[in-house]
Amino acid sequence: MLCSKSTATALCRSGSACYAKFKGQQRPIGPEDMAAKSRGTSTDANAVSRVEVLCRSLPSRRVDRSGVSTLLDAVACDDGKLRVLFGVGTPPSALNPDGAPGCALPEELRDVSGACLAITRSPAPVQIALSDGSCLPITATPAETALFSGLNTLLAFRWDETPAQVAENLAYHALHHGLQAALILHRAPPQDATAFATALEQALQGCALRVVLLDCPLPLGKAQTPAENIAYHAPDAPGRDRMALPAPDPWRAPLAEPMIYEVAKWRFLARARAVLTLDVSDILPPRPNCAPTAFDLCAQAASGVILLAGHRIYPWRVRSGGDASFADHICRAFDARRGVARWGAAPEKAGLENTWRQVRVAFAQPDAAALPFYRAMAIRVPGCATSELVPKTALIEDAALLYLAQSVFGAKPIRAPVSKARPADETLGNRTAIVTTMKNEGPFILEWIAYHRAIGVQDFLIYTNDCSDGTDALLDLLQDRGLVQHRDNPYRISGLAPQHAALQAAEDEPMMQTCGWGICMDVDEFINIKIGDGTLPALYAAMGDANMISLTWRLFGNGETHAYVDQFLLDQFTRCAPEVIRKPHQAWGFKTLFRNIDIYKKLGVHRPKGLRPDLWDRVKWLNGSGKPQPKDMFRNGWRSTLETYGYDWVSLNHYAVRSAESFLVKRDRGRVNHVERDQGLNYWFRMNHNVEADTSIQRMIPALRTEYTRLLADPDIAAAHSACVTHHRARIAALRATPAQAAFYAELTSPRMERLCHLQPHFGSAVFAAGPGVIPDAILTQNLAADFFFTVPTAETTDTSPSDPTMADPA
Repeated sequence: MLCSKSTATALCRSGSACYAKFKGQQRPIGPEDMAAKSRGTSTDANAVSRVEVLCRSLPSRRVDRSGVSTLLDAVACDDGKLRVLFGVGTPPSALNPDGAPGCALPEELRDVSGACLAITRSPAPVQIALSDGSCLPITATPAETALFSGLNTLLAFRWDETPAQVAENLAYHALHHGLQAALILHRAPPQDATAFATALEQALQGCALRVVLLDCPLPLGKAQTPAENIAYHAPDAPGRDRMALPAPDPWRAPLAEPMIYEVAKWRFLARARAVLTLDVSDILPPRPNCAPTAFDLCAQAASGVILLAGHRIYPWRVRSGGDASFADHICRAFDARRGVARWGAAPEKAGLENTWRQVRVAFAQPDAAALPFYRAMAIRVPGCATSELVPKTALIEDAALLYLAQSVFGAKPIRAPVSKARPADETLGNRTAIVTTMKNEGPFILEWIAYHRAIGVQDFLIYTNDCSDGTDALLDLLQDRGLVQHRDNPYRISGLAPQHAALQAAEDEPMMQTCGWGICMDVDEFINIKIGDGTLPALYAAMGDANMISLTWRLFGNGETHAYVDQFLLDQFTRCAPEVIRKPHQAWGFKTLFRNIDIYKKLGVHRPKGLRPDLWDRVKWLNGSGKPQPKDMFRNGWRSTLETYGYDWVSLNHYAVRSAESFLVKRDRGRVNHVERDQGLNYWFRMNHNVEADTSIQRMIPALRTEYTRLLADPDIAAAHSACVTHHRARIAALRATPAQAAFYAELTSPRMERLCHLQPHFGSAVFAAGPGVIPDAILTQNLAADFFFTVPTAETTDTSPSDPTMADPA
């Protein structure tokens, strides 16, 4: 923020230290430096020999009449024309193109992003005729282009950066990139500009620069939008979708008046040698010896315009007691995708009549290659820890940034920690462990364990809570026989949801610490391997050096099976969702087989969590068709997309509903993760897909039956399983005897619902959020075309699953 005079001295000392630090790093000047310095220097008449910091203000004012919102400036330009620049909300139609007696005659009325630029040759003072017949008095401001004539100039916005931070930026660019001047527009409310200018000028002593600090008496940001320089607007900030909306701050909010670039051009920068639109939190990387500067490239470009491509950078940590500096910023997000687009231009060569906008110069084709720059986010967004601006699981130390900090700035930034991946234990080979949670799943346990033992799973770590159907007794028997490890779920002690509590506890279990491969999955999920002999060894062999394998769900419905029977799920249920189904979003969730090599810190519902970011390039993650997953999946991905799904080699058959009767018990039991959410009709509609048939997993039924029969050969296990089945049947009978559950069962099995559960590909996400009740009955009687699509504008429901990957599992 703008400082008071009482703090200016301390700040300028800091800035001077920054400049001295740069200066001390320079090598002896040789002939190549003199040649480089001579390129593009200003004329002697406008040479900058010392630091000059000047203050200017725009004459902007609200008008709010006759279709005119705001008058930003009226500039008497070097070409003899008066350019009147209005704000957004003033269309050209608000002005009378024919003028009026005593008013200027417009030569041109130009629309600039919803605002009007009026051009006239009338001398000032002048009046502008409005469409309603009235006149608007205008007082012209003389252009001050001589201040920047022939100079290499930054056009920058400043929010709350300190004088020391601004000085650090300008001094660096002056010493290393030939910067000679800067026009800095304050985006914070006007305060004591003189104090800030004094502090900045003192901080830049010894640096030959001309700086103009420009204030505007009106806010230039979007009226109802929070500040741009807070974590809410930081593009990489974690949990942005869960943040409370901050209060509006039109002063600091994202720019709402793009005409301000035209104001800067016509009033100040039209005669500059070259202009770079870099904010005071932006910095160019060091350039190779004798390489053209960014300013030189503007002058050399055929169109006079170049592209600037920004990359956000972060400190690992800023030392306490001080503001962030550019030298602290030694990290970047390895999976960052969207950058920052800006530009540079030689104004006269680019064509002054071509409109300046935030990300381009209109009608000017820039040179193809974009010049990189860095955006220092801890400077741009003050007062936030790095973890508030970007997930630290994304941050990696960058060699170029470290060189900039240490060798150019001469600083000692706080370094990122170094991780070490653990080599796979060759003695364990491909030994695979499943960790899971259960509650009242007794009738289905033996089939699930027998199947996964048949395909090559050796170890099962099973957590249970609040069971009343014999699940615990059956698992205790299986543990006694050395087939599983059974644990009580510690969710009451930890305060976490049952599934998350179990995963946290499992991290300390020897079974999970020493396994070769691990996976977190549920008892209604079956790994369906479609290559080789259908076993995990065949899958691992095909996947080569992969250490992560995502198994995309295939949602299997009840196939109009109403009654529970004690038979294999794999025999009973063969109807499912099509492979390509993007809605509901649960349809393409996945679970992940992972190599136990400590690239990630902890277990997660869908995939390991807590990526050690400096090991991100060790992740070898393939999808179910053996194709690499993109790096933007590495930290938080939990569901497949049209680009990342794959079923060719392996999928995860998800029998989330089973029979209608068993679903009554499941609903009565409650959810293992979202314990507060009802598994009602909406859930049934989302998860009960009967569109296609898939019997690929049934080739493994003979192997399943062999292992299942072997387990049941133990009379105690057989008795425990039988007790679970008996309890399940009794619970179904008790539930169906109650009026509410009987009505719910009737709705599940109604012709309407059975028809709808064949039609899910035709519905949008809002339909799944709102539930099947929003679908007109007329749709059910139609023979729908393949491309038929139905959705609703909005939906409100409490029976949904959020997009947060830690809360995404609907089981």
